[in-house]
Amino acid sequence: MGDCKNIKKNIAICNCTYAGCPRHGVCCECLAYHRPAAQLPACYFDAKGERTYDRSFENYLKNVK
Repeated sequence: MGDCKNIKKNIAICNCTYAGCPRHGVCCECLAYHRPAAQLPACYFDAKGERTYDRSFENYLKNVK
């Protein structure tokens, strides 16, 4: 994880509020983690939607309407 060349930039814009997330700021690992579970990462959601920790596609569709 430490060799991500964009980690400082990513951390500055990462809106994930899950405390202790080991993937915070490492977008490729975050996507790889959520995709097999049919989920999207926090950055796809607004602040209210992100705080639900419901990363499902269904919740995403509700969030963008």
